Amino acid sequence: MSRIVRIHEYGDASVLKIEDVAVPAPAADEVQIAVKAIGINRAEVMFRNHAYLQEAEFPSRLGYEAAGTVVTVGADVTGFAEGEAVSLIPPLDIARWGTYGEVANVPARLVVKHPAALSFEEAAAVWMQYVTAWGALVEQAKLGEGDFVIVTAASSSVGLAAFQIARMVGATVIATTRTGTKRQALLDAGAHHVVATGEEDLVAKVMEITDGAGARVVLDPVGGPSFEPLTASMARGGILLEYGALSGEPTPFPLFSVLGKSLTLKGYLYSEIVSDDAALDRAKAFIVAGLESGALKPRIARTFSLDAIQDAHRFLESNDQIGKVVVTV
Repeated sequence: MSRIVRIHEYGDASVLKIEDVAVPAPAADEVQIAVKAIGINRAEVMFRNHAYLQEAEFPSRLGYEAAGTVVTVGADVTGFAEGEAVSLIPPLDIARWGTYGEVANVPARLVVKHPAALSFEEAAAVWMQYVTAWGALVEQAKLGEGDFVIVTAASSSVGLAAFQIARMVGATVIATTRTGTKRQALLDAGAHHVVATGEEDLVAKVMEITDGAGARVVLDPVGGPSFEPLTASMARGGILLEYGALSGEPTPFPLFSVLGKSLTLKGYLYSEIVSDDAALDRAKAFIVAGLESGALKPRIARTFSLDAIQDAHRFLESNDQIGKVVVTV
């Protein structure tokens, strides 16, 4: 029996229960890992709250990210040995391959031997943020030398990952945040410029920074009323990648900016990369190279123990922290 986190109903953090569960042997194409650390994501909070794309079948496991050691492998799996340190690129099913617990069976194609210099806590904080940011900025927007990119919700783990990836390819980062209280922290984390949208005019500041050209790329998980000033801040022929809906308010369609600047507005999901083997291989190569060189370095906001999984979720919900929340097992 292993200690596994499950939910038996939707609700607040109190529905997360640690239970003794018999974890079966891995399927033919799976790897079973002894989990050492878990990366906590807002997707799991949304799943728990019944606000996610996927429905639960109770009792349900949950969790996208983990790092640990190989216990055993399925019959068709090669290339992994018992005891090897590995981490998990989040799979497409949050429940079937749930990572919250002492043991997890996960798809072999998404298991990575991460650089040895990474701790388990750091390795558990890598893949969701870097694959999400890489897929949007590099794979789809073709961000490169001389580009300006606006990164909203900049203190999120994906936002911080976007800073580092943009710097790797020679782009300039304009981070947005509501107030100036995080300005220095975001600059320290890698942003070249920070705009406090509650205190400054976004369009005017971006045009000042870009000498009137605007930003070619925008990475946004918010939507809502900010859509209009974001598109007004963009360069002709630019692309905005929308990967979330944090605002909760209606998102107006900025018709005149889109027409006048020939803009591309694209909905983007992390799953676009994970479901494409060739794109996934490109993502792995880029991210592992960045981790090995030190250009990519996950930032951890706070760690909790597995017994405090409810507190970890509450912290993520109630704090606009800079960096990733991690649970150690």
